[in-house]
Amino acid sequence: MKKTSLLLGCLGLAAGCGDAGRDPVYTQFHREAGALIDTGGFGAATMNNTRLMTGEAQYTYDLAQRFASEVMTTVNFAFNSSELDAGARDVLREQAHWIRQFPEVRFKVFGHTDGVGSDSYNKRLGLARAQAVVAFLGSQGVSLSRLEAVVSFGETQPLIVTEGRERRNRRTVTEVSGFVSGHPQVLDGQYAAIVYRDYVRSAQPAPTLSGGSSIDG
Repeated sequence: MKKTSLLLGCLGLAAGCGDAGRDPVYTQFHREAGALIDTGGFGAATMNNTRLMTGEAQYTYDLAQRFASEVMTTVNFAFNSSELDAGARDVLREQAHWIRQFPEVRFKVFGHTDGVGSDSYNKRLGLARAQAVVAFLGSQGVSLSRLEAVVSFGETQPLIVTEGRERRNRRTVTEVSGFVSGHPQVLDGQYAAIVYRDYVRSAQPAPTLSGGSSIDG
């Protein structure tokens, strides 16, 4: 026992002498208080658990899947441009019609570019494209408070992997991102009712004139 204690003492002394004059190395077991700074994820797990328990996460996913299956979520752009052509405006009118049916839902518009140009320029261009889409949706009666165009992936998520010009990569994608905070149905947690509401409406037959022909809306 004494030999073991003596050996450990010598090893500790030798380690101390060997580290003399060196800056201390901080590990997860030996770190100054406050050495770690929160990177912004604090509370994320709790928030995610809350969204799962209330059903918000599931119903956000359900709405996102429905949106993607019922309308085109993508519009494309000319090279080095953020202007909307006639085809893009037609798609966005359909998006706006769908979005107006769900005043409780928020959306994000993601901007992308092809691989030509610098990373910084392409991120600015991608964001400009997303902002152009948001502005157009706003002109179609969608509240801008429900639309977000702050995230641009630039050239980092191509549909077609190429460093050259590719129209399919020059695009924006509109996605369901969550629910509007403060809305009465959201406060009551009626997420399922929001998703189900228009399914019921879509099953109702269109009104007809006395002659039997459908009314053209």
